[in-house]
Amino acid sequence: MAQPLLRRLHSTCPDARLTVLARPHVAPVFRYMPEVEQVLVAPFSQGKLQWKELRQLVCQHLQAEHFDRAYVLPNSFKSALLPWLAGIPVRVGYVGEMRYGLLNQRLPNPDKNQPRPPMAEFYAALAGTPAQGDYFNSERPRLILPEAEVQAARQHFLGNSDATPLIGFCPGAEYGPAKRYPVEQFAALARLFIRQYPHGKIICLGGPKDADIAQAIAQQSDLGAGHMLNTCGQTRLDQAMALMKSLQAVVTNDSGLMHVAAALDVPLVALYGSTDPQHTPPYTPQASIATLALDCSPCFARECPLGHFRCMRDLAPERVYALLEPLLSNHFQ
Repeated sequence: MAQPLLRRLHSTCPDARLTVLARPHVAPVFRYMPEVEQVLVAPFSQGKLQWKELRQLVCQHLQAEHFDRAYVLPNSFKSALLPWLAGIPVRVGYVGEMRYGLLNQRLPNPDKNQPRPPMAEFYAALAGTPAQGDYFNSERPRLILPEAEVQAARQHFLGNSDATPLIGFCPGAEYGPAKRYPVEQFAALARLFIRQYPHGKIICLGGPKDADIAQAIAQQSDLGAGHMLNTCGQTRLDQAMALMKSLQAVVTNDSGLMHVAAALDVPLVALYGSTDPQHTPPYTPQASIATLALDCSPCFARECPLGHFRCMRDLAPERVYALLEPLLSNHFQ
């Protein structure tokens, strides 16, 4: 969702050197963006100031690079403190947590009483150009992976398997349970897929926190290892991305991996419950949105505030499969 901003900055000043400072769990994504020349890793934990690590990063990297401008995407105090400490002359960002002295070019945050704007537009506006753009086509995010990495990941995790089609499940969502499609629904969806494609295989993708969820899906679906592979927590992010590139389609919660799949041109079905597909959509014309759009959605809560979780529990696997099947049919035509 940040890449349209980077592309606009690169287009406005082609000779500029773009460096991205990112936390470890997302830094690999930026290395596959052609606009980015350098990626620095910020070894910070969310919600902690970590003054010693912050000063070390500023002294060793930010001051040494002599940056001219900084674009601060998060709304946190710490993210705006870094470029201020580094003495970067121009510091651009949205008004946030006590940041008036830290940022010298500030944009107002959207009205909280209005629907949240699309995140790509929200970030792209920092470039000082009109925020509206063609984010599903010419300006949409794209990640470029070397073919050698794609083949290496496929060989490592799939060997000489000739299973087809290959689809992915991304059952995790870092924000909280309200964004996660229930295990039993994923399991039922897996059975529907294998019933239609007995030679197919499902790859579960995610981090260590998603491993137990993926294992529960495998157990409840009653599918053997020949039909389902749990790679959650077994891959680096770059390996997961390379493996995803070999898939014919992905079924995913509203998560970081959803946006990765979209940027890799992998067809996908995106599952929305507590969040808004207008705010954080998968920026690709090859995406289908599965949502019930209940009156209580989107609530943007970590857990269902009403206790029933109908936005996901009532989203039938048959309905999701009806969106997945055309993506697979198009691939084999």
